[in-house]
Amino acid sequence: MDFLALTNELERTFAQLKDKYLTSEKPLDKRDQAFFNYVKEETTPLYKMIQQWETLAETFVKRREVGVHPQQVVSTKENLELLLLHSYYIDVKRKRYMELYQSIQYVFDLLRKSS
Repeated sequence: MDFLALTNELERTFAQLKDKYLTSEKPLDKRDQAFFNYVKEETTPLYKMIQQWETLAETFVKRREVGVHPQQVVSTKENLELLLLHSYYIDVKRKRYMELYQSIQYVFDLLRKSS
């Protein structure tokens, strides 16, 4: 998968996760083994996708004259990982969740405009 397609796929996936965050209730017990296994099963492919995106994004930023600094790529990867877990555990306030989401969207938009 090429970089822009992967970026678009992540954007779609995280829009669905945002909807999940906004419409779901907090888990009753965050330490429940069954819930942990469910989250692990659901998120493992996404963690791999995020890792792949970071590798491609770093290459993309280093090759071209874009308005994105390499540190922004690292920060965006970290924000993606945080958002991924917050979407299931629903353990941050809505305002913080939306700040992370908008930060990710901002970098995605910058990268798309630069391509």
